[in-house]
Amino acid sequence: MRLSMISAALVAALVGFGSTIALVLAAAAAVGASPAQTASWVTTICLVKALGSAFLSTRARVPVVLAWSTPGAALIAATQGLTMAEAVGAFLLAGALIAASGAIKPLGALISRIPDALASAMLAGVLLPFCLKGFAAAPPLGLAAAAMIATFALVRLKNPALAVLAALAMGLIAAFWGAPPSLSFSLPELTFIPPAFSTQALIGLGLPLYLVTMASQNLPGFATQRAAGYEPQVAPALITTGGLSALGALFGAHTISMAAITAAICMGDDVHPDRSQRWKVGLLYALAWVLLGLLSPEAIALLRQLPAEILTLLVGLALLGPLTGALTGAFAAAPPQRFAATITLTVTASGLSLLGVGAAFWGLLAGLAVLALDRLSPKRP
Repeated sequence: MRLSMISAALVAALVGFGSTIALVLAAAAAVGASPAQTASWVTTICLVKALGSAFLSTRARVPVVLAWSTPGAALIAATQGLTMAEAVGAFLLAGALIAASGAIKPLGALISRIPDALASAMLAGVLLPFCLKGFAAAPPLGLAAAAMIATFALVRLKNPALAVLAALAMGLIAAFWGAPPSLSFSLPELTFIPPAFSTQALIGLGLPLYLVTMASQNLPGFATQRAAGYEPQVAPALITTGGLSALGALFGAHTISMAAITAAICMGDDVHPDRSQRWKVGLLYALAWVLLGLLSPEAIALLRQLPAEILTLLVGLALLGPLTGALTGAFAAAPPQRFAATITLTVTASGLSLLGVGAAFWGLLAGLAVLALDRLSPKRP
């Protein structure tokens, strides 16, 4: 193995883990996960990502890099009133729908008919409150917040993928300067969580989780492969990631998906000059995630010793990039779709909950309704 392949795999895995692990912990807290369930969640999702990346890379001889659903984690973190068992039921539904999208072509075609502007607006509505809360948490931190934000801004000029990881490092330095954290090594344990199925969880969380994962992770992930000169195998990838997501759900993990930013790190000419050999970076990437899964108890323990404001600010910084992409997608559409996208974004960001169903579902429904009315109304000359 070339040193460049090892380096690319390690950087991609560390960026994927370090930039959004705080968001996954926030998601676990939102659905009332116990410490054991949270640890199982993180360990399981690391392991299923590793298994899927290794399997798909070996099968297709293409570097396939998987990620956990970052917008999905944000969606879960914004959820209120659900138990962990109900969340597991919603995760199962999302995984099953992703697999079905690969196995059943009409279902995939139906989802593709949802306007990109509305899907992006729904995602923006989910992400916006976290970004606002992140910067609202900065004043109590004082110089620590200023150092994190400055580090993020400066590193982003050179390498956007490493900016959040650098901000995390600065936050750790600020928090533990002069007082090292207390850590003890322990092997992770998986906790089986029997699912509970409720209408509000399936419609309010499971369905939106499926939609944001497909629209905001899988589609850009396939586009990243094409941009690198590889023809993605869409159906096998969706069946594999959906099936593994459903399996991982039983141990607390939310959905996995195709990666975009971290995938780009593993597909460039600097990874290996022979593109036919680059698929092996998928195996190294999988190994890195196995190691991260084994070390996840220590990572969780470390992050839990950070002040809550640092984690809130870190989540806000981590979601600025996805928010930018979502807003661009929402308002790059034709003018008739922009108002519908605005309605979707506003309703979703409001946190509205009706009949126990969360705001993401109602935001998408409101946008579709406005778009339908616009298309049915007579046009002015």
